[in-house]
Amino acid sequence: MDFQKSMLFTIVWLMGMTGVVSLYWLALPIPKETQLSVTTIKLLALIQPTLLLTLAVFIGGNLAPKVGLSAPLTEAISQSDSWLLAIKPQILPGIVGGTVSGIALFFISTWWKTFLPADFLAKGEALSENTPLLTRILYGGVTEEILLRWGLMTLLVWVLWRLLQRGQGVPSVSCFVMAIASSALLFALGHLPLAFILSTEITSSLLAYIIIGNGFFGLVAGYLYWQYGLESAAIAHILVHIVMAVSDRLSS
Repeated sequence: MDFQKSMLFTIVWLMGMTGVVSLYWLALPIPKETQLSVTTIKLLALIQPTLLLTLAVFIGGNLAPKVGLSAPLTEAISQSDSWLLAIKPQILPGIVGGTVSGIALFFISTWWKTFLPADFLAKGEALSENTPLLTRILYGGVTEEILLRWGLMTLLVWVLWRLLQRGQGVPSVSCFVMAIASSALLFALGHLPLAFILSTEITSSLLAYIIIGNGFFGLVAGYLYWQYGLESAAIAHILVHIVMAVSDRLSS
């Protein structure tokens, strides 16, 4: 691995680790009879996301250049180029995508509440109150984008490119569209286990809410990553959490 690639790997990994470390301050439901200390349990809980992050960083660092995907800001820093020139084209699309998505998701959530199980709403609200906004920003906005876009979506584009085009030329638009849709769907499905924990009643409305709400933003973030770069998707994801937090506060 050359120096610039090592630098890129390190920078992206450190960015992602800020979100992983922020999970330490989550209020985990720890059984009273456990023999391990709370600190030990919380540290052990960080192992899995750290391993997944490392894998995603490795995949993105090696495959993104092959399929025309990029993280312009971190690449510029790793190459000692102008970070301002790298981030500038990503800012406005990220702001627009994040703001519009955040407002849309807030209204979707508000309208859908009447169709959701009561215990899901109560436990979901409690979980939201116990999750620091900083954790939502760092893990949701940064780490999840590295996992889902830099890692998963990049891998899907590369696999589709190899299967459909035998690795010839540049990936077609179809490769990117299918990868964006697939990664968005997997992102949405990844939220179902938590929904099953929060609710004893699994309804079609609950399933649709989880899949549509999370899948919608997955499409937006995937498009931003494809057209503008990883940081644009991260900016949008960060803003989604900020907009929804502010909207919830204003409506309460």
